[in-house]
Amino acid sequence: MQSLLTVRDLRIEVDAPDVGWTEAVSSLDFCLDRGESLGIVGESGCGKSLTALALLGLLPGRSVRRVSGEMVFDNVEMHQASAKEMRAIRGAGIGFVPQDPMTALNPVYSVGEQVAETIRLHQGSSRKEANERAVELLSRVGVSDVRARFRAYPHELSGGQRQRVLIAIALAGDPELLVADEPTTALDVTVQAQVLRLLDRLRRDRALGLLLITHDLAVVSQVCEQVLILYAGRVVERGPSQEVLRNPRHPYTRGLLSSLPSAGTSGGRLRAIQGTVPGLGYWPSGCRFRDRCGRAEAVCAREEPPLKHVGGTHYSECHFLESVDG
Repeated sequence: MQSLLTVRDLRIEVDAPDVGWTEAVSSLDFCLDRGESLGIVGESGCGKSLTALALLGLLPGRSVRRVSGEMVFDNVEMHQASAKEMRAIRGAGIGFVPQDPMTALNPVYSVGEQVAETIRLHQGSSRKEANERAVELLSRVGVSDVRARFRAYPHELSGGQRQRVLIAIALAGDPELLVADEPTTALDVTVQAQVLRLLDRLRRDRALGLLLITHDLAVVSQVCEQVLILYAGRVVERGPSQEVLRNPRHPYTRGLLSSLPSAGTSGGRLRAIQGTVPGLGYWPSGCRFRDRCGRAEAVCAREEPPLKHVGGTHYSECHFLESVDG
């Protein structure tokens, strides 16, 4: 079966201050089938959002550039697509849910107008038809008191309701793929769970591909079938999410999991990964994680570790996979 989205050897460079052009995403490969969900996980600065923008053809040209790689969506090579074709792909092919629901919505238009405008743009509907369809979409994503909310402005809605509006806008073009960039970051835990359940239900009901960008492995465990762990622009681990979360083979993945709160950590300090992601242009030689890894040895500075097969479709990038379980 042909994958809905295939990314091969994606490399993105950023013009970093005092450094110049430097690689921010390196040799990224993944596939996503219709109806499948994939989580891309990593700390800030690891290249997650750049990957999402590259897929949508929205990289800022002056400071960021895609230097190589294929991105094939529904049999269309997006790098070769015209500007008109890319506009059709955005919205009608790929729906995008951005990070911040307050800044992503236009404050001077009602939320209903913003959903209806997207429907008119992608489906050529009349104003009346678009308004009716917008009410239907807002209701489907769980906006309460939908007729009143249709006329409301973004500042009059809660964070969770604004996020649902953004999801409705992303669905307005009837896309095949939904890209959600940190869709629960600004929400409290209860609302986060509601939004994640909504995304998962929409994926199943509509056979949507779902690409979820997040820093939180707990989010991935709830809605993603596959996971890809990014560190400093490189894939360090990938595979079925439950397998990766149950049996992580890279020290970075283990560190991310150890930093999550659990029932036994009440009142205690959470474990953290020492150090921070190195700045663009300052990647260490060899393994990019070595300066933060308690297992690093001389070979980690000399040689870039290959992505090794762990089992099934589980892969990890580490010189010492055999000892990671210890």
